Amino acid sequence: MSLQTLTLNPRPTLFYWLFQILQDYDFPGARLMDYITFRAGLSFTLALVIALVFGKTIIERLQKMQVGEVIRNLGLEGQMSKKGTPTMGGVIIIMSILLPCFLIGNLGNIYMILMIVATLWMGIIGFLDDYRKLKYHNKDGLKGKYKVTGQVGLGLLVGITMWLSPQIVMSENMEIESREGNYLIEVVHKGTFEKTPQTTIPFVKNNNFNYEWVTSWIDDPNSAQTMGWIVFVFVVIIAVTAVSNGANLTDGLDGLCAGTSAIIGVALAIMAYLGGNIIYAGYLNIMYIPGSEEMVVYAGAFIGALVGFLWYNAFPAQVFMGDTGSLTLGGILAVFAILIRKELLIPLLCLTFFLEDVSVMMQVGYFKYTKRKYGEGRRVFKMTPLHHHFQKAADPNMQCLIQYPKGAIPESKIVTRFWIVGILLATLTFVTLKIR
Repeated sequence: MSLQTLTLNPRPTLFYWLFQILQDYDFPGARLMDYITFRAGLSFTLALVIALVFGKTIIERLQKMQVGEVIRNLGLEGQMSKKGTPTMGGVIIIMSILLPCFLIGNLGNIYMILMIVATLWMGIIGFLDDYRKLKYHNKDGLKGKYKVTGQVGLGLLVGITMWLSPQIVMSENMEIESREGNYLIEVVHKGTFEKTPQTTIPFVKNNNFNYEWVTSWIDDPNSAQTMGWIVFVFVVIIAVTAVSNGANLTDGLDGLCAGTSAIIGVALAIMAYLGGNIIYAGYLNIMYIPGSEEMVVYAGAFIGALVGFLWYNAFPAQVFMGDTGSLTLGGILAVFAILIRKELLIPLLCLTFFLEDVSVMMQVGYFKYTKRKYGEGRRVFKMTPLHHHFQKAADPNMQCLIQYPKGAIPESKIVTRFWIVGILLATLTFVTLKIR
Protein backbone atom coordinates (compact mmCIF):
# COMPACT_ATOMS: atom_id res chain seq x y z
CA MET A 1 0.00 0.00 0.00
CA SER A 2 1.59 3.28 -1.07
CA LEU A 3 1.39 6.68 0.53
CA GLN A 4 -0.47 7.98 -2.48
CA THR A 5 -3.10 5.24 -2.62
CA LEU A 6 -4.04 5.18 1.06
CA THR A 7 -7.63 6.33 1.59
CA LEU A 8 -9.33 7.03 4.90
CA ASN A 9 -12.91 6.22 5.77
CA PRO A 10 -15.47 9.04 5.85
CA ARG A 11 -16.56 10.60 9.12
CA PRO A 12 -20.12 9.33 9.67
CA THR A 13 -20.92 11.57 12.66
CA LEU A 14 -23.74 13.97 13.42
CA PHE A 15 -21.56 17.08 13.57
CA TYR A 16 -19.70 16.12 10.40
CA TRP A 17 -22.96 15.82 8.45
CA LEU A 18 -24.11 19.15 9.84
CA PHE A 19 -20.91 20.87 8.75
CA GLN A 20 -21.19 19.22 5.32
CA ILE A 21 -24.60 20.83 4.88
CA LEU A 22 -23.17 24.19 5.96
CA GLN A 23 -20.38 23.81 3.39
CA ASP A 24 -22.96 23.50 0.63
CA TYR A 25 -24.16 26.99 1.56
CA ASP A 26 -20.61 28.40 1.93
CA PHE A 27 -21.24 29.10 5.60
CA PRO A 28 -18.19 30.72 7.28
CA GLY A 29 -16.18 28.18 9.27
CA ALA A 30 -18.00 25.21 7.75
CA ARG A 31 -14.71 23.51 6.87
CA LEU A 32 -13.41 23.56 10.44
CA MET A 33 -14.45 19.93 10.92
CA ASP A 34 -11.70 18.99 8.46
CA TYR A 35 -9.09 20.11 10.99
CA ILE A 36 -8.09 17.61 13.64
CA THR A 37 -7.12 20.38 16.08
CA PHE A 38 -10.57 21.96 15.86
CA ARG A 39 -12.37 18.67 16.42
CA ALA A 40 -10.04 17.81 19.33
CA GLY A 41 -10.71 21.20 20.94
CA LEU A 42 -14.44 20.82 20.40
CA SER A 43 -14.29 17.30 21.83
CA PHE A 44 -12.46 18.58 24.94
CA THR A 45 -14.98 21.38 25.43
CA LEU A 46 -18.00 19.12 25.03
CA ALA A 47 -16.62 16.51 27.43
CA LEU A 48 -15.82 19.17 30.02
CA VAL A 49 -19.28 20.73 29.77
CA ILE A 50 -21.02 17.34 29.92
CA ALA A 51 -19.06 16.37 33.04
CA LEU A 52 -19.81 19.68 34.75
CA VAL A 53 -23.49 19.86 33.81
CA PHE A 54 -24.51 16.24 34.28
CA GLY A 55 -22.00 15.40 37.01
CA LYS A 56 -24.02 17.06 39.75
CA THR A 57 -27.21 15.30 38.64
CA ILE A 58 -25.48 11.93 38.60
CA ILE A 59 -23.97 12.53 42.05
CA GLU A 60 -27.38 13.42 43.48
CA ARG A 61 -28.83 10.30 41.89
CA LEU A 62 -26.07 8.14 43.40
CA GLN A 63 -26.77 9.69 46.81
CA LYS A 64 -30.45 8.85 46.56
CA MET A 65 -29.54 5.29 45.61
CA GLN A 66 -27.25 5.21 48.68
CA VAL A 67 -24.31 4.18 46.53
CA GLY A 68 -21.73 5.12 49.20
CA GLU A 69 -18.08 4.03 49.33
CA VAL A 70 -17.30 1.18 51.72
CA ILE A 71 -14.59 2.53 54.05
CA ARG A 72 -12.32 0.47 56.29
CA ASN A 73 -10.70 2.24 59.23
CA LEU A 74 -6.96 2.16 58.48
CA GLY A 75 -6.05 4.81 61.01
CA LEU A 76 -5.49 7.53 58.43
CA GLU A 77 -6.32 11.16 59.15
CA GLY A 78 -9.69 12.20 57.74
CA GLN A 79 -10.36 8.75 56.32
CA MET A 80 -13.64 8.03 58.08
CA SER A 81 -15.05 11.41 57.02
CA LYS A 82 -15.21 9.96 53.50
CA LYS A 83 -17.72 7.32 54.58
CA GLY A 84 -20.92 7.57 52.60
CA THR A 85 -19.40 9.58 49.75
CA PRO A 86 -21.01 8.37 46.51
CA THR A 87 -18.89 6.06 44.42
CA MET A 88 -19.22 4.74 40.84
CA GLY A 89 -18.56 8.30 39.64
CA GLY A 90 -16.62 6.74 36.79
CA VAL A 91 -19.97 6.75 35.01
CA ILE A 92 -19.53 10.53 34.65
CA ILE A 93 -16.12 10.04 33.03
CA ILE A 94 -17.27 7.31 30.64
CA MET A 95 -20.35 9.24 29.54
CA SER A 96 -18.34 12.44 29.04
CA ILE A 97 -15.83 10.58 26.87
CA LEU A 98 -18.23 8.62 24.69
CA LEU A 99 -20.77 11.32 23.81
CA PRO A 100 -18.23 13.68 22.15
CA CYS A 101 -16.66 10.73 20.33
CA PHE A 102 -20.03 9.71 18.89
CA LEU A 103 -20.81 13.30 17.91
CA ILE A 104 -17.44 14.42 16.58
CA GLY A 105 -15.21 11.38 16.10
CA ASN A 106 -14.67 9.44 12.91
CA LEU A 107 -16.62 6.26 13.65
CA GLY A 108 -15.18 4.64 10.54
CA ASN A 109 -11.66 4.92 11.94
CA ILE A 110 -10.31 1.67 13.41
CA TYR A 111 -8.38 3.51 16.12
CA MET A 112 -11.46 5.37 17.31
CA ILE A 113 -13.47 2.13 17.26
CA LEU A 114 -10.89 0.32 19.39
CA MET A 115 -10.77 3.16 21.91
CA ILE A 116 -14.55 3.17 22.26
CA VAL A 117 -14.57 -0.61 22.68
CA ALA A 118 -11.81 -0.40 25.31
CA THR A 119 -13.76 2.25 27.22
CA LEU A 120 -16.96 0.20 27.28
CA TRP A 121 -15.12 -3.08 27.96
CA MET A 122 -13.23 -1.87 31.02
CA GLY A 123 -16.20 0.24 32.12
CA ILE A 124 -18.36 -2.87 32.36
CA ILE A 125 -15.70 -4.76 34.34
CA GLY A 126 -15.29 -1.85 36.75
CA PHE A 127 -19.06 -1.43 37.10
CA LEU A 128 -19.50 -5.11 37.99
CA ASP A 129 -16.71 -4.80 40.56
CA ASP A 130 -18.34 -1.76 42.21
CA TYR A 131 -21.77 -3.36 42.07
CA ARG A 132 -20.61 -6.41 44.02
CA LYS A 133 -18.87 -4.24 46.61
CA LEU A 134 -22.01 -2.23 47.20
CA LYS A 135 -24.35 -5.20 47.10
CA TYR A 136 -22.42 -7.21 49.69
CA HIS A 137 -21.08 -4.18 51.64
CA ASN A 138 -17.42 -5.19 51.51
CA LYS A 139 -14.22 -4.25 49.65
CA ASP A 140 -13.79 -7.56 47.83
CA GLY A 141 -15.88 -6.86 44.76
CA LEU A 142 -15.36 -8.93 41.64
CA LYS A 143 -12.94 -11.80 42.12
CA GLY A 144 -9.43 -11.04 40.93
CA LYS A 145 -9.40 -13.86 38.40
CA TYR A 146 -12.45 -12.40 36.64
CA LYS A 147 -10.94 -8.92 36.48
CA VAL A 148 -7.68 -10.29 35.10
CA THR A 149 -9.61 -12.40 32.58
CA GLY A 150 -11.37 -9.26 31.37
CA GLN A 151 -8.10 -7.35 31.10
CA VAL A 152 -6.43 -10.20 29.24
CA GLY A 153 -9.46 -10.42 26.94
CA LEU A 154 -9.14 -6.73 26.05
CA GLY A 155 -5.41 -7.15 25.44
CA LEU A 156 -6.08 -10.07 23.12
CA LEU A 157 -8.76 -8.14 21.24
CA VAL A 158 -6.53 -5.09 20.71
CA GLY A 159 -3.39 -7.07 19.88
CA ILE A 160 -5.06 -9.42 17.40
CA THR A 161 -6.96 -6.55 15.75
CA MET A 162 -3.70 -4.66 15.23
CA TRP A 163 -2.23 -7.84 13.77
CA LEU A 164 -5.05 -8.60 11.35
CA SER A 165 -6.68 -5.26 10.48
CA PRO A 166 -5.56 -3.89 7.07
CA GLN A 167 -6.25 -0.35 8.34
CA ILE A 168 -3.53 -0.51 10.98
CA VAL A 169 -0.22 0.08 9.22
CA MET A 170 2.83 2.30 9.65
CA SER A 171 5.58 3.94 7.64
CA GLU A 172 9.08 3.56 9.00
CA ASN A 173 11.29 6.61 9.40
CA MET A 174 14.79 6.50 7.91
CA GLU A 175 17.78 8.82 8.07
CA ILE A 176 19.68 9.83 4.93
CA GLU A 177 23.13 11.18 5.78
CA SER A 178 25.58 13.16 3.67
CA ARG A 179 28.94 14.82 4.29
CA GLU A 180 28.98 17.93 2.18
CA GLY A 181 30.51 20.59 4.38
CA ASN A 182 28.50 20.34 7.56
CA TYR A 183 26.98 17.05 8.73
CA LEU A 184 23.45 16.83 7.28
CA ILE A 185 20.74 14.36 8.22
CA GLU A 186 17.46 14.16 6.34
CA VAL A 187 14.57 12.08 7.65
CA VAL A 188 12.28 10.40 5.12
CA HIS A 189 9.53 7.80 5.34
CA LYS A 190 9.25 4.74 3.17
CA GLY A 191 7.02 5.07 0.13
CA THR A 192 4.78 2.22 1.25
CA PHE A 193 2.88 1.34 4.41
CA GLU A 194 3.90 -1.83 6.19
CA LYS A 195 2.06 -4.37 8.29
CA THR A 196 4.69 -4.96 10.94
CA PRO A 197 4.85 -5.16 14.76
CA GLN A 198 7.12 -2.16 15.17
CA THR A 199 7.08 0.14 18.16
CA THR A 200 8.91 3.14 19.54
CA ILE A 201 11.83 2.70 21.90
CA PRO A 202 14.25 5.33 23.25
CA PHE A 203 18.07 5.39 23.13
CA VAL A 204 18.40 3.79 19.68
CA LYS A 205 18.75 5.14 16.14
CA ASN A 206 15.37 5.99 14.56
CA ASN A 207 13.66 5.00 17.86
CA ASN A 208 12.21 1.87 16.23
CA PHE A 209 12.04 -1.67 17.58
CA ASN A 210 10.54 -4.59 15.67
CA TYR A 211 9.19 -7.52 17.68
CA GLU A 212 10.15 -9.78 14.77
CA TRP A 213 13.78 -9.27 15.79
CA VAL A 214 13.04 -11.33 18.91
CA THR A 215 12.07 -14.29 16.73
CA SER A 216 14.66 -13.76 13.96
CA TRP A 217 16.36 -17.04 14.98
CA ILE A 218 13.49 -18.94 13.31
CA ASP A 219 14.55 -20.03 9.81
CA ASP A 220 11.17 -19.73 8.12
CA PRO A 221 10.48 -15.97 7.50
CA ASN A 222 6.69 -16.43 7.68
CA SER A 223 6.92 -18.31 10.96
CA ALA A 224 9.31 -15.69 12.35
CA GLN A 225 6.87 -12.93 11.40
CA THR A 226 3.94 -14.77 12.99
CA MET A 227 5.88 -15.39 16.18
CA GLY A 228 6.88 -11.71 16.23
CA TRP A 229 3.21 -10.73 16.24
CA ILE A 230 2.50 -13.26 18.99
CA VAL A 231 5.22 -11.68 21.14
CA PHE A 232 3.62 -8.30 20.44
CA VAL A 233 0.17 -9.54 21.54
CA PHE A 234 1.74 -10.92 24.72
CA VAL A 235 3.28 -7.50 25.48
CA VAL A 236 -0.11 -5.85 24.83
CA ILE A 237 -1.79 -8.14 27.37
CA ILE A 238 0.86 -7.33 30.01
CA ALA A 239 0.56 -3.59 29.36
CA VAL A 240 -3.23 -3.52 29.61
CA THR A 241 -3.29 -5.61 32.79
CA ALA A 242 -0.46 -3.74 34.53
CA VAL A 243 -1.65 -0.21 33.76
CA SER A 244 -5.28 -0.99 34.54
CA ASN A 245 -4.41 -2.50 37.92
CA GLY A 246 -1.94 0.32 38.63
CA ALA A 247 -4.59 2.98 38.02
CA ASN A 248 -6.99 1.02 40.22
CA LEU A 249 -4.50 1.06 43.11
CA THR A 250 -3.72 4.75 42.57
CA ASP A 251 -7.36 5.67 43.14
CA GLY A 252 -7.07 6.13 46.89
CA LEU A 253 -6.90 9.89 47.43
CA ASP A 254 -9.18 12.68 46.22
CA GLY A 255 -8.17 13.70 42.70
CA LEU A 256 -5.06 11.51 42.57
CA CYS A 257 -5.99 9.03 39.84
CA ALA A 258 -7.98 11.53 37.77
CA GLY A 259 -5.26 14.18 37.79
CA THR A 260 -2.43 11.73 37.10
CA SER A 261 -4.38 10.13 34.25
CA ALA A 262 -5.11 13.55 32.71
CA ILE A 263 -1.38 14.37 32.67
CA ILE A 264 -0.56 11.07 30.97
CA GLY A 265 -3.44 11.65 28.55
CA VAL A 266 -2.00 15.03 27.49
CA ALA A 267 1.39 13.43 26.76
CA LEU A 268 -0.19 10.62 24.72
CA ALA A 269 -2.37 13.11 22.82
CA ILE A 270 0.72 15.06 21.74
CA MET A 271 2.43 11.84 20.63
CA ALA A 272 -0.66 10.78 18.65
CA TYR A 273 -0.86 14.16 16.93
CA LEU A 274 2.83 14.16 15.97
CA GLY A 275 2.86 10.51 14.85
CA GLY A 276 -0.31 10.97 12.80
CA ASN A 277 1.12 13.89 10.80
CA ILE A 278 3.69 12.89 8.19
CA ILE A 279 5.36 16.32 8.26
CA TYR A 280 5.85 16.42 12.02
CA ALA A 281 6.77 12.72 12.10
CA GLY A 282 9.52 13.38 9.56
CA TYR A 283 10.74 16.47 11.39
CA LEU A 284 10.96 14.62 14.73
CA ASN A 285 12.28 11.41 13.16
CA ILE A 286 9.48 9.15 14.43
CA MET A 287 7.34 6.58 12.63
CA TYR A 288 4.27 7.82 10.77
CA ILE A 289 0.99 6.05 11.63
CA PRO A 290 -1.79 7.04 9.21
CA GLY A 291 -5.21 7.41 10.80
CA SER A 292 -3.86 7.61 14.34
CA GLU A 293 -4.42 11.38 14.37
CA GLU A 294 -8.09 10.60 14.99
CA MET A 295 -7.11 9.50 18.47
CA VAL A 296 -6.38 13.13 19.30
CA VAL A 297 -10.14 13.69 19.15
CA TYR A 298 -10.62 10.86 21.63
CA ALA A 299 -7.83 12.24 23.80
CA GLY A 300 -9.56 15.63 23.84
CA ALA A 301 -12.70 14.02 25.22
CA PHE A 302 -10.66 11.96 27.69
CA ILE A 303 -8.84 14.98 29.11
CA GLY A 304 -11.99 17.12 29.16
CA ALA A 305 -13.90 14.41 31.01
CA LEU A 306 -11.19 14.11 33.66
CA VAL A 307 -10.89 17.87 34.18
CA GLY A 308 -14.68 18.07 34.55
CA PHE A 309 -14.68 15.14 36.96
CA LEU A 310 -11.99 16.82 39.06
CA TRP A 311 -14.48 19.64 39.69
CA TYR A 312 -16.32 17.19 41.95
CA ASN A 313 -13.49 14.80 42.84
CA ALA A 314 -10.88 17.31 44.05
CA PHE A 315 -10.32 17.44 47.81
CA PRO A 316 -12.69 17.15 49.60
CA ALA A 317 -14.32 14.84 47.09
CA GLN A 318 -18.05 14.93 46.47
CA VAL A 319 -17.83 11.67 44.53
CA PHE A 320 -15.36 8.84 43.98
CA MET A 321 -14.76 7.29 40.57
CA GLY A 322 -14.72 3.75 41.98
CA ASP A 323 -13.43 0.82 39.98
CA THR A 324 -15.87 1.87 37.26
CA GLY A 325 -13.53 4.79 36.65
CA SER A 326 -10.07 3.64 37.74
CA LEU A 327 -10.02 0.32 35.86
CA THR A 328 -11.37 2.10 32.80
CA LEU A 329 -8.78 4.89 32.93
CA GLY A 330 -5.91 2.42 33.17
CA GLY A 331 -7.25 0.35 30.29
CA ILE A 332 -7.77 3.46 28.15
CA LEU A 333 -4.23 4.75 28.72
CA ALA A 334 -2.68 1.36 27.99
CA VAL A 335 -4.65 0.79 24.77
CA PHE A 336 -4.01 4.37 23.63
CA ALA A 337 -0.24 3.95 24.07
CA ILE A 338 -0.32 0.59 22.30
CA LEU A 339 -2.24 1.90 19.28
CA ILE A 340 0.25 4.73 18.70
CA ARG A 341 3.13 2.24 19.13
CA LYS A 342 4.40 3.71 22.42
CA GLU A 343 3.76 0.77 24.74
CA LEU A 344 7.45 0.42 25.63
CA LEU A 345 7.41 3.99 26.93
CA ILE A 346 4.67 3.10 29.44
CA PRO A 347 7.10 2.09 32.24
CA LEU A 348 8.40 5.67 32.36
CA LEU A 349 5.26 7.59 31.42
CA CYS A 350 3.06 5.58 33.83
CA LEU A 351 5.75 5.06 36.46
CA THR A 352 3.42 6.36 39.19
CA PHE A 353 0.98 3.54 38.48
CA PHE A 354 3.75 0.95 38.43
CA LEU A 355 5.19 2.16 41.73
CA GLU A 356 1.75 1.69 43.28
CA ASP A 357 1.68 -1.85 41.84
CA VAL A 358 5.21 -2.68 42.99
CA SER A 359 4.73 -1.24 46.48
CA VAL A 360 1.86 -3.65 47.12
CA MET A 361 3.79 -6.64 45.75
CA MET A 362 6.88 -5.75 47.82
CA GLN A 363 4.78 -5.30 50.95
CA VAL A 364 2.98 -8.63 50.60
CA GLY A 365 6.12 -10.55 49.57
CA TYR A 366 8.29 -9.17 52.39
CA PHE A 367 5.55 -9.71 54.97
CA LYS A 368 5.19 -13.38 54.01
CA TYR A 369 8.96 -13.90 53.92
CA THR A 370 9.59 -12.37 57.36
CA LYS A 371 6.65 -14.22 58.87
CA ARG A 372 8.13 -17.54 57.74
CA LYS A 373 11.63 -16.59 58.90
CA TYR A 374 10.95 -14.73 62.15
CA GLY A 375 7.43 -15.87 63.00
CA GLU A 376 6.27 -12.27 62.72
CA GLY A 377 5.44 -10.40 59.54
CA ARG A 378 7.33 -7.17 58.84
CA ARG A 379 6.73 -4.48 56.25
CA VAL A 380 8.69 -2.41 53.76
CA PHE A 381 6.36 0.61 53.83
CA LYS A 382 4.18 2.02 56.60
CA MET A 383 1.17 1.21 54.42
CA THR A 384 0.42 0.41 50.81
CA PRO A 385 -0.49 1.34 48.12
CA LEU A 386 2.37 3.84 48.11
CA HIS A 387 0.29 7.01 48.52
CA HIS A 388 -0.95 5.76 51.91
CA HIS A 389 2.67 5.43 53.07
CA PHE A 390 2.99 9.24 52.96
CA GLN A 391 -0.41 9.67 54.59
CA LYS A 392 0.50 7.70 57.73
CA ALA A 393 2.70 8.96 60.57
CA ALA A 394 5.73 6.90 61.60
CA ASP A 395 5.29 4.58 64.57
CA PRO A 396 8.36 3.40 66.59
CA ASN A 397 6.56 0.13 67.31
CA MET A 398 5.89 -0.52 63.64
CA GLN A 399 8.16 -3.10 62.03
CA CYS A 400 8.80 -1.51 58.63
CA LEU A 401 11.99 -0.76 56.68
CA ILE A 402 11.05 2.74 55.48
CA GLN A 403 9.86 5.13 58.17
CA TYR A 404 10.37 8.34 56.18
CA PRO A 405 8.58 10.71 56.30
CA LYS A 406 8.15 10.74 60.06
CA GLY A 407 4.98 12.81 60.05
CA ALA A 408 1.81 12.35 58.03
CA ILE A 409 1.55 14.55 54.95
CA PRO A 410 -1.84 16.20 54.24
CA GLU A 411 -3.83 14.45 51.55
CA SER A 412 -4.08 17.47 49.23
CA LYS A 413 -0.29 17.96 49.35
CA ILE A 414 0.36 14.29 48.51
CA VAL A 415 -1.94 14.54 45.50
CA THR A 416 -0.33 17.74 44.24
CA ARG A 417 3.16 16.25 44.58
CA PHE A 418 2.10 13.14 42.69
CA TRP A 419 0.80 15.41 39.92
CA ILE A 420 4.14 17.23 39.79
CA VAL A 421 5.96 13.88 39.53
CA GLY A 422 3.57 12.91 36.72
CA ILE A 423 4.40 16.09 34.80
CA LEU A 424 8.12 15.37 35.27
CA LEU A 425 7.72 11.80 34.01
CA ALA A 426 5.78 12.98 30.95
CA THR A 427 8.53 15.48 30.15
CA LEU A 428 11.27 12.86 30.60
CA THR A 429 9.38 10.52 28.26
CA PHE A 430 9.64 13.07 25.46
CA VAL A 431 13.28 13.82 26.31
CA THR A 432 14.32 10.17 26.08
CA LEU A 433 13.10 10.04 22.48
CA LYS A 434 15.79 12.56 21.52
CA ILE A 435 18.57 10.60 23.25
CA ARG A 436 19.93 8.10 20.72
